[in-house]
Amino acid sequence: MQLGPRITEGKTKIVYAHPDESGLCILVHKDGITAGDGARRNEISGKGALAGRTTANVFALLERAGIATHFIQAPEPTITVVRRCLMLPLEVVMRRLAAGSYLRRHPEVAEGTRFDPLLVEFFLKDDIAHDPQISEHEIAVRNLATSDEVRQMIELGVEVFTLLERAWAEQDVALVDLKIEFGRAVSTEQGANLLVADVIDNDSWRIWPGGEAGRMLDKQVYRNAATVNEGVLADVRSRYEQVAQRTDRFAEFELN
Repeated sequence: MQLGPRITEGKTKIVYAHPDESGLCILVHKDGITAGDGARRNEISGKGALAGRTTANVFALLERAGIATHFIQAPEPTITVVRRCLMLPLEVVMRRLAAGSYLRRHPEVAEGTRFDPLLVEFFLKDDIAHDPQISEHEIAVRNLATSDEVRQMIELGVEVFTLLERAWAEQDVALVDLKIEFGRAVSTEQGANLLVADVIDNDSWRIWPGGEAGRMLDKQVYRNAATVNEGVLADVRSRYEQVAQRTDRFAEFELN
């Protein structure tokens, strides 16, 4: 697919302008994988295609459910065409079970402790500061988002998580937590200013088949590795491939 000028590049994707439509962008998913705010970096052949495939499967499900997103289409496994957004510098994390950074911040809580209702947390996108947690009040004070946008992010985040939780549950997989990002739509033709944006792939969640942490399929297996060698990277790739195959089945998920 023809690409316009490069807009920005992150650790796992490159964003290009669309060559013909000013209101669209093109995401190219890279084979890179990182951990520790980029301190650990590796390449996994084919990861970009698997990540793009998973993202397309997830966003197609969200669109089918009537959730406002930036997704247009995925003409190739490594390419996603999206509506152009002004991204908010925030990550929204929904937690069903206690794991990961939550346990480091709350060592008194046991892994797997259930949150019902969902626990929603905000983090500032800042690699140098290690993506610190930020309060709703501080978001408003720093003018990162309006109070109405904060409310929308919480409501949409819970809606996205609940839908994906149900889709994964059909395959006996527990959705432990989920990180999503939002953007302000450049065009409001969709009738919604705030859109679920960026990507939702195997770097975005923790998923435990059978609810067992030891069977995890997500990026945490890469983070947990004491050292990284070809065997570890092959194992990580196999899990990303399993997830892409499993999310293919989201097309069959019945919304009602």
